[in-house]
Amino acid sequence: MRELPEPWRVKAVEPIRLVPRDEREKRLREAGYNLFNVPSEAIFIDLLTDSGTSAMSDRQWAGMMTGDESYAGARSFFRFERTVREIFGFPHVIPTHQGRMGENLLFSTILKPGDIVTNNTHFDTTRANVEANGGVGIDLVIEEGLQPEVEHPFKGNMDLAALDRTLSANRGRVRLGMITLTNNSAGGQPVSLANVRSAAEIYKKHGVPFWIDACRFAENAWFIKQREVGQAGRTVAEIVRDVFAHADGCIMSAKKDGLANIGGFVALRSRELFEQLKNRLVIIEGFPTYGGLAGRDLEAVAQGLEEVLDESYLAFRVEQVRRFGQELIDAGIPIVRPVGGHAVYVDAHAFLPQIPPLEFPGQSLTVELYREGAVRAVEIGSLMFAQTDPGTGEEKPAPVELVRLAVPRRVYTNSHLRYVAEVLRTICDRKSDLRGYRIVKQAQYLRHFTAELAPL
Repeated sequence: MRELPEPWRVKAVEPIRLVPRDEREKRLREAGYNLFNVPSEAIFIDLLTDSGTSAMSDRQWAGMMTGDESYAGARSFFRFERTVREIFGFPHVIPTHQGRMGENLLFSTILKPGDIVTNNTHFDTTRANVEANGGVGIDLVIEEGLQPEVEHPFKGNMDLAALDRTLSANRGRVRLGMITLTNNSAGGQPVSLANVRSAAEIYKKHGVPFWIDACRFAENAWFIKQREVGQAGRTVAEIVRDVFAHADGCIMSAKKDGLANIGGFVALRSRELFEQLKNRLVIIEGFPTYGGLAGRDLEAVAQGLEEVLDESYLAFRVEQVRRFGQELIDAGIPIVRPVGGHAVYVDAHAFLPQIPPLEFPGQSLTVELYREGAVRAVEIGSLMFAQTDPGTGEEKPAPVELVRLAVPRRVYTNSHLRYVAEVLRTICDRKSDLRGYRIVKQAQYLRHFTAELAPL
């Protein structure tokens, strides 16, 4: 099939520079071998995250110029609210400055110590906000979601039998049930519409509110359209409304499928909970019609939410990431299969079998990607997700050891990604020489953001 070109034209460019290898070595030492601590000016290709890194469109920039910066009742808020209502179908909308603020707002309001939140897989900030508010996060992704090499069209799906058992065994303790779209921690894998419907029915049977982490809702809907029986003839917008019709609420970081550099929201059906969240928002984030955002940011998010439903954009976006993943497969590099919507995930355990999980094979590979080609990626493994056993105090490794190569939206061309593939090929030729890392300094929560490490 003929390769699809980008469905846009370039109007502005930002210079990037490949810093010399000796400078890269120096930067790694100064950063404590943690790529979060390396300044962006020293990065050539930045695949750390797809969050807040999108290139905004001309219409988004135009919206920025017309943003209403009134403290209360700004025109930009009402456009934002109307857009969220039309796309997702929830009557009550609360803006926040990003997704983790929405998580904090919700969990700090509803959780008490010992409460459980179930999910297909919690991502890092979601789990941290659950735990910081005294809760317990339980992951219930299907078995295939923990097997990088296994092909399955919807590896992000909830294990429905395990969900039913968990809710039965913890009656009265599960305060909230969630599904993350797409399932970021399990390789950016989509969740089927059928699975959302069935999970919603189970939650309803047990009297547990059902919420969706909507960060990549449009990419997930595109996979449903492409892969799920009976969905090919529907528009992405129709599928989105169907998915969210089964939920009681959602949290979204608009820095992903909102195509914006900042912003997020909480949207829900319950008027009572809406009032509680709104009152708390005033204390910790801002007035309910701006929620920590400037009016111009509300305009950019509203426009981005409309643009992300463009099926020509989604077709190119998903295909660009798929082709990137295929280049790595062709080079013999083990990745999570099939390729997800926003990133390619290298199976670091299979790539570096000589490095034990608690010596962080994923971190070893991220360091080497920077050392070899000034490419920044992120470890999604035991540095990010290891759990401490409450009985022994010992760390338990994460279920998978991955390196995520997250592709920012509308930023890099295919030639940029071919460069990254070539860097990985070079590393592959000497991968047996790579060694693990130990932690020198870490924080209590989300340690991977600020930890300092040393090579073993």
